[in-house]
Order: sequence, then structure tokens, then C-alpha cells
Amino acid sequence: MSKLTTHALDTAQGKPCKGLHIQLLDSQGTVLADTVTNEDGRCPAPLLVDGQLQVGRYTLRFHVAEYFHIQGIKLPEPAFLDVIDIAFGIADARQNYHVPLLVSPWSYSTYRGS
Repeated sequence: MSKLTTHALDTAQGKPCKGLHIQLLDSQGTVLADTVTNEDGRCPAPLLVDGQLQVGRYTLRFHVAEYFHIQGIKLPEPAFLDVIDIAFGIADARQNYHVPLLVSPWSYSTYRGS
């Protein structure tokens, strides 16, 4: 089974991002998935599986300022990071793609997992 998954870690607090709103968009900007992370900072289900996972360009949209506000973190207005879009490509729909986010109010990073 091929799939697309993500998770998010709050590097400022050293814990998973529980309650982070995430959207998956296709290359036309159509929302394919709209979810919130669980206590492990993971989506409750893969964002795409098997035949849904196709070669192409996608964007993961992480609503991080909203998450930090919920956490009680005082942010400047406007927040330095509000919504983080990670644009990426699926080149082989038979593989698993895992696109995690490591985030603080001031920085973020990502990588391709499997």
C-alpha cells in the first residue's frame, strides 16, 4: 500500500504538535484533505492512499500560528510564521511519502521520509 503521511513536532516545547490544523492541496489548489493532528502530532489516517496517490505536485498547509495561540504561546502580531506551505512532488506513486514538519514560532524544517 502506497501512502502519503505527515506529522509535526513542536521543537520549542519538545513535544508533538497536538491539535495542528493541516490541509493537503493538489496543484490546482483544491483541498484533498483537511485534518487535525492527534496527541502524537500525527494525522489520524494517511492523507492519500493507493490509487489516490498520483504523480504530481502537492502542497501541505500547516496552520502553525493558530496552533501556537492554542498552546498559549505569546506571538507578535502579526506572527512571524502563520501558515507554512510545503510544496513537494510525488515522482513514484508506488512509494510511501512522509513529509514531517519540525516547527517553532521562529523556524521550521522538513524532509522526505518514507
